[in-house]
Order: sequence, then C-alpha cells, then structure tokens
Amino acid sequence: MLCLAAASAAGFYVWVFNDLPDPGQMTGRLNTPSVRITARDGRLLYEMLPPDGGRHTVLPLEEIPLALRQATIATEDSSFYQNPGVDLAGILRAAWINLRGGDILAGGSTITQQTARNLLLESGERSLRRKLREIALAWQISRRYSKDEVLALYLNQTYYGKLAYGVEAAAQTYFGKPASALDLAECALLAGLPQAPALYDPFENLETAKARQKVVLGLMVKQGILRSGEAELAARETLKLAESPYPMEAPHFLMMVRSQLDRIFSSEELRSGGGWNVRTTINLDWQRLAERAVNAQLDALRRQSNDPFSHNVNSAALVVLDPRSSEILAMVGSPDYFDAAQAGALNMALSPRQPGSALKPLIYAAAFDPRTPQPWSAGTMILDVSTSFKTHDGKAYIPVNYDGLEHGPVLAREALASSLNIPAVAALDHVGLPAFFSFVRRLGITTLEDPYQADLSAALGGAEVSLLELTAAYGAFANGGYQISPFGIQEITDNHGNVRYHRPPAPSERVLDERVAWLISDILSDDNARLIGFGRDSVLRLDRPAAVKTGTTTNFHDNWTIGYTPSLVVGVWVGNTSHEAMHNITGLTGAAPIWAQTMRSILTASSKEAFTRPKGLVHVEICALSGKLPTPACPNRRLEWYLAGTQPQDKDTFYRLVEINKASGQLEDEAAPPELRKTITVLDLPPQAEAWGRAHGLTLWSDLVRGAAMDRVMENSQPEGLQILSPAPNSVFYLSDKLPHEVQQVRLRATAPPALRQIVFYFDGIPGAVLESAPFETWQPLTTGMHTVWVSGVTAGGGRVESERITFEVH
Repeated sequence: MLCLAAASAAGFYVWVFNDLPDPGQMTGRLNTPSVRITARDGRLLYEMLPPDGGRHTVLPLEEIPLALRQATIATEDSSFYQNPGVDLAGILRAAWINLRGGDILAGGSTITQQTARNLLLESGERSLRRKLREIALAWQISRRYSKDEVLALYLNQTYYGKLAYGVEAAAQTYFGKPASALDLAECALLAGLPQAPALYDPFENLETAKARQKVVLGLMVKQGILRSGEAELAARETLKLAESPYPMEAPHFLMMVRSQLDRIFSSEELRSGGGWNVRTTINLDWQRLAERAVNAQLDALRRQSNDPFSHNVNSAALVVLDPRSSEILAMVGSPDYFDAAQAGALNMALSPRQPGSALKPLIYAAAFDPRTPQPWSAGTMILDVSTSFKTHDGKAYIPVNYDGLEHGPVLAREALASSLNIPAVAALDHVGLPAFFSFVRRLGITTLEDPYQADLSAALGGAEVSLLELTAAYGAFANGGYQISPFGIQEITDNHGNVRYHRPPAPSERVLDERVAWLISDILSDDNARLIGFGRDSVLRLDRPAAVKTGTTTNFHDNWTIGYTPSLVVGVWVGNTSHEAMHNITGLTGAAPIWAQTMRSILTASSKEAFTRPKGLVHVEICALSGKLPTPACPNRRLEWYLAGTQPQDKDTFYRLVEINKASGQLEDEAAPPELRKTITVLDLPPQAEAWGRAHGLTLWSDLVRGAAMDRVMENSQPEGLQILSPAPNSVFYLSDKLPHEVQQVRLRATAPPALRQIVFYFDGIPGAVLESAPFETWQPLTTGMHTVWVSGVTAGGGRVESERITFEVH
C-alpha cells in the first residue's frame, strides 16, 4: 500500500511538474515592444508593431499612475502584497464553484499566477494540471522577484484588447494619451479589461465597459482605497475615448521617416529594434494647423461655385522648416492620406513638379552673386519688352509676362518682386544655364542635373523640383546663406535608453553670400516692389516682415507659394496628383492663402523679427528708371541697396533736358527767340524700348530728333540701333488649314535710330513697305519655306545702312 502511494505521488509529481519552466526565463518571454515614433515633445505619432505581436511599451512601475496600480490590485488580487504568490482562500472558493458547475468555471488566480500563466505557460484550455503548474510557478516567482517587480511585469505584459499589451499601450489605444496622464475613471476602466477585453471594449460596448468600471470602483471602495463619493464621481465622468485606437499623425511624414530608418539601419537591426523610440522633429500642434489650413482652402475653392469641380483642384502639400537647424517642423503630403481616388498616399511634398515663377529668386540670387561675371544688383535695369532669346538648339524663345503686358525699363527689385517673366529670362541668360544649375545644386536642389538638356524656359519653371527641396533652398535666404539639408529624426534610443542615432549638426556651410541672401529677402518682403504684379496689401502681406514668392505654371497645372521669416520657412504647392490642369487658380489665389494662414497661425504668439542686414552693403540714391546715378534731368529718384563695390558709377542717360519750339513742338535752334523756347524732359530709351515708350505716350528724344532738320543730325553716319525686332531669329511658324490663307501673316517690326529718315523692309530680297516715321512695322503674308527679312535705312545725307538679316521658317 505504501509503495502504491509512493508511486502515485511520484506519478502525480511528474504529471504536474515535468518540464515546468524556470521562472528565470520570464524576461526572455516578454512581449516585443513596438517602435514608437513621436513628435519632438514626445507625443505619439505612430507605433510600428512587431510582426508577431501588438502594441507594447514598457514603463517603470513608478511611471504608472498609483490609481491604476490600486485599481488592478483591488480587482485582480486584493491580498497581492500579503500572499505568497497564491491565495489559498481564492483557490478553495474557485474549486467549490468549479465542483458545483462540473467544469473549470473560475480560476481564483492571483496577479502572480496570471503573470506565470501569461509568460511561462503555453496557451491552452483550462485544466487542473495547468492550474497546479500555475500555482507552483507563482510560488517560485514570489521567491525570486519582489512584489513591485511582479506588479510591473503584470501591468506591462497583460493583454488589454485591441492588440494592446501593457498599460501604456492600453492608455494610448483607448484614450489617446500616455498612461501617466490617466485620471481615476480611466484607470478604473483599464483595470477592468484584462478579464474579458472583447466583452468590455468601450469602443464596441460602452455601457458594458462602464458597468465593469463601476465594479472596479466598488472594489476600490471596499478595499478602503476610495471613499464612496470619489467612486461615484468617477463613475459619472464622461469618458473621452481616442478618435482612433491606432492613430497615424502626419502620415506622409511618417512614411518618409520609415524610409530614413531603412537608410540608417540594416534590416537586421530594425527587426531587433523592439522598444526603440524615434523622436522626430515634427511640432504636432503646427502639423495640425497646417493640415487645417490645407483642407480649409481646398474646401473654400470648392465652395466658390455651385459646381464642386469648377476649379478642378484636389490636392495640396505643405512643408514647414526651421532655417537655422534644417528641422522639418510640419509636412502635409496631401489633404487625405487615405483617399485612394486622388492618390492621397502620394507625398506631393517630395514629388518633383514644375515650380513656375517660384524658381525666380534663385535666378536673381545667382545674378547678384559676386562670383558671377559682371554681377547684377537690385538696382540693375532690365528691359521688360518683347525680346527674342536663342535656345540651345538655335530656336527663338520669346517669353511673355503673365499679364500679357510690357513694362519697359524696370529695376531688378520690381522685376523679381512682381514676378515679371521677360526680365527673369534675361537674368538667367546673363547667368548662364551651367552656372545656374551649379548654383542651385549648392542650395540642395538635386533634380536640375543637365543644363545642356534645358533651355531658358527654366526661368519660368520649365524644370521640375520638389516642394521640400525648393523650400529648403529658400531657407538659405532666411538664415544668411547656409545650406539646409532637411531632416525629420532628432534621436533614436533603444529600450535601455542608449542613443542609437542622433540628429545631424546645424547647417555650417555657407553657400551664398550673406549680403545676397539679405537682398533677396529685402526684395521679397517689399510690398511696394510687388505693386506691378500683385497690387498693394495682397494676401502675401503679413503683420511682420516676411519674404514670399508665388509661382504658377502654364495652363494652371501647378501653383506655389514659398515664404519665410528669419526663423520659419513655409512652402505650399496646390494642384492635382494626376497632372490635370486646374481652372483659373494662381499661386496668389490657390497656394498663397494656405501659406498666409499657416504663417499667421504658427507665429501668432511670436515676436516680430526683422531680417538682419549684414555688413558690406551701401545705400545709394539712383535714378528710378535707369538705375544709374541721377542727373538734374532725372525727376524720379530712390534709394537702393548694393553690395559694396557694385554700386553704379555712371550717370543716368535716359532723361534729357531739351529746348523745343513752343509753337511747333520740335527741337529749337539757337536762332529762335527766347519767348518761343521751352525746356522739357524727354526720354532717350534704348531702341528696343522705344515702341513701348510711344505706346505709353512718352516724349522720346529719338522722335524729336527725327522731326528736326536732318542735316543737323549725324549726316552720312553709320547709325547703331537699326535692327529687326520681329520675327525673332530662327522662329518657326505653322500655317493652319482652318483659317483663310490671306489672314495668316507675320508682323515685321524694326527699330531705328533718329539719324535715319526712311526705313525699307526687305522680304526674301524683295523691297516692301517704306516708312518714314515710327512705329516701323508692317505685315507680310506667310508662305511655306525658309524666309529672310531685313531693313535698310536711309540717312539724311542719302547714305544707306542695313540691319542684320533674320531667318525664320514656315510649315
């Protein structure tokens, strides 16, 4: 009998304790922590879940709210700090319930037993053997680990539903906040979840979850942890659940960060990187302001007509950068990341698009660069008149301003601030495409690679750049000429607090003369200089100094606004991901309101900052039309900034004081009596601008001279300035079969100096129109083939001069 008892005892021992896990193995069986991606202040943006687990973050016990610890103990194991890992009374009570029910209905498991079951035992059905093994392990654990260590393991490893393991994951999942921010009511709700997470899920069964919460609060009162009034107050609290259990803030930015992680770490490092915390550069409050500004403007554009597609605009992107550190502070890649119909997941902040006029500040910066041969300045005069430029393939390129008008002589300040197209092309022609492409590469733009495959249309946005890179290039104007390399990750730490990655250093390479950077900022923040293009007090003007430039591409495919203060750069793109054209939306009406709203929202509580003017600049009075030093004849003068050494040395020649005959209006000679003489101011414009001057009713020196006695003017000279203005050299025209042949003509236009008394047009060697006064133009019917045109001039003495011969082609 004794042998049978011994054998039975041995069998029982083997049945229960054979292959019993070692409690020391618990730490090797913990849930794999998820990778947390946070905003710069630690607020959660997203959690990357391990492939074989769920959301999980480990907290030290002292960072878990006391109310949550107390609620858990009161609910799960009221004698936790007194029992040896098992609760004999609870076990007996559970056994009696099970015996009466004929099945395993109640467990009576302590917190220690649940920890043993969750971490050491394989999942399976309830059984007596499993319960006995659980009791044995709990007893061993209680002797190996302290009570606080066991409680920390339980609170960090227990499953709370919705793929949330541990209280931190549960707090983020159900309430969208860290565990440390939970109040009593929220702690009580979470403490009631582990027994039946699906049943008590507040997202699905709020009333059931509230009833369970009330049970937990009642147990806390019973244990003397709470007074009944405190429990009732907590039970009546309206719970504010998370909008989404798994939020994804700044989704386009997150995808960019994940790509950066792939570049920084190997795939093996990433797989083993559980518990890493990726602290990014994003300011979450600014991110949300930017998202609201984008969606509000797109909604406003849709509401402007009864037809919701009247403007045909569906997307926008925005980037906010710190020009001093290169940090990405906000990024919106589209209005809705999850809108598959509009390719919402495509990050338009990173997608190259044509920038339109938004590229012009970089062109003028290159022209102002003192390393450029014969550098320009803000006071450089540029002729904004129809001009033919030669492309790399020898064809003519004739840019036209957005308003279709010519503005005559303008200074670079107004030309840039008002976004005039013809002067911008002239500026790029002055710099040269190879030098410009090299210049923008120093500013961080990588998509402009081969200048020999481009032409001067790049000045008007004919090439493609990304919003992020172009916004970063503007950052060099804001920070005094330092290159910006935008980044999104501040620091990565592992689950032991070790730093695995640290942000790059602040920009230290100056790629642009700080005086040029300031000049560009001064121009782009000059509301008066914007009058021609945008009028006064447009949406571009803020309550503080802010430099800004818009851009609109041909046929409204893209529009842009990029602007900055000394401490903030904001870039906006508006368009369609499909490249469909928008309808009547410009950078001023599409992107600019988003830019202005974002700037105002972010800077509302910040003090105003001025662009600090560096040393090495001089303030010089100039004649406002020519940009030269004023003479007594110059009626309009202004002050302009120049890099020291580049200020004008020559005097103005545009304005002349001349005497005319009051009666005839012609130039007077010395023989005229004084009472018939009158001194007036006339303009001596370059020949290319004379037609513009006449069209605006200006009194031109050339017209007065031409009307005077020609024997007094440069007789028999070989005058300069005789040239064909239209058509442009190497132009190509196409005949249409939808129009009558006789109406398809080309305008022949020439300019001539005052010394010539007669102009003759020659077309393919045959003399045509003979003109004796400006404007010198005529029309010629078009026929297919190659054609040559030139003009011949007759001087007052009967001599003849010829212009250069221009060829063009008709198909």
